Amino acid sequence: MTVTRFAPSPTGFLHVGNLRTAVFNYLIARQAGGEFILRLDDTDPERSTQAYADAIKEDLEWLGLTWDRVETQSTRLDRYNAAADELREKGRFYEAFETPVELDLKRKKQLNMGKPPVYDRSALALSDDERAALKAERDGHWRFKLDHERIEWTDGILGDLSIDAASVSDPVLIRGDGQFLYTLASVCDDIDFGITHVVRGSDHVTNTATQIQIIEALGGSVPSFAHHSLLTGPQGEALSKRLGTLALRDLREAGIEPMALVSMMARLGSSEPIELRSSMEELVDGFNLSAFGAAPTKFDVEDLKPLTAKAVASLSVADMGEALAELGVPSEIAPAFWDVAKENVATRAEVAKWWALCRDGAEPLIAEEDAEFVATAKGLLPEGPWDGDSWGTWTSAVKEATGRKGRGLFMPLRKALTGMEHGPDMSKLMPLLQNVKL
Repeated sequence: MTVTRFAPSPTGFLHVGNLRTAVFNYLIARQAGGEFILRLDDTDPERSTQAYADAIKEDLEWLGLTWDRVETQSTRLDRYNAAADELREKGRFYEAFETPVELDLKRKKQLNMGKPPVYDRSALALSDDERAALKAERDGHWRFKLDHERIEWTDGILGDLSIDAASVSDPVLIRGDGQFLYTLASVCDDIDFGITHVVRGSDHVTNTATQIQIIEALGGSVPSFAHHSLLTGPQGEALSKRLGTLALRDLREAGIEPMALVSMMARLGSSEPIELRSSMEELVDGFNLSAFGAAPTKFDVEDLKPLTAKAVASLSVADMGEALAELGVPSEIAPAFWDVAKENVATRAEVAKWWALCRDGAEPLIAEEDAEFVATAKGLLPEGPWDGDSWGTWTSAVKEATGRKGRGLFMPLRKALTGMEHGPDMSKLMPLLQNVKL
């Protein structure tokens, strides 16, 4: 069975950068009839909060990315300790004592000598007495000892990859304060939960290489890995600088429709066009991981707006029933009102302004040169209630009386009734106007 996971840290709100990973893993699992796990990487007790965990769930539910079960790393510390002990017994785990400053100096020295900044494994050369002396004055951190060989795998997006483990530093898996880092905890979880496919950003490629060796050292099965391109801003700038404005809850507050956002994320960076889908099932059926490329992918929030407008326009009056009732739209005219409003709003929130116009009317917008013309038209305005023929009847009478036609006829009348230069078909809008200030 196909099993995937989305593994956010509950240390902040979800944003479009990590949403893409969630969408890919969700669609892969659903397409195969498999399992999608939400895993909360909450091993950092100082930064992880329940409020952020709840917010992550809320955002995923809003998007329709439902999970089969939730796992939390903070409840699995005993498992990670057991894995660490196993690696020690196998000679694949060793304690090192360099401070961040000392490590930085080593890296700079290596770079100055034209060498790659790879940890030199000096901790392995310590005598028992030297190790005891260091332990007495500072906390040690634990590194996984890589086998210096080529690590190869076929990536689901990038194709065949090969990394020389000798060119990579032995990864730190446990910090000096005893906190488990992402790599060891993630490997244990992937083994125990039977994860078969891992899709994540291309910044994890080197991390994947080291994880493959750790998985094998612990006797686990290596999942299929795929690394999607990273998102940039519309000008190719680093998206990380703009994430404060791209949190999913901010997009929701701005009126972005969930299906517009998921439809974009399921295609952005692929060879297939971005098109609004009507359902999650449609997205699942059409998802193709192999269509995605390695090049950085530009994301512009402005591109979500036309998709959102299209998503709103596709909603039925039944979909909007509760929202229209809350606005005070009478049920008997709700279908006609929604038919008018849906093609003239960018977000659901904008529906309110059209109901306000119908209910309360608008201050007439009359240019000085049109004042006499509008006064004549006012005298010809049919008695209400109006129907679908009232606009045509009125404009025909005004045309005959004034000789005006085309834009010179219709625009001043629209502005006089609605206070706007643009809007719905007036033959449909006019019957809905309950209060005209002309």
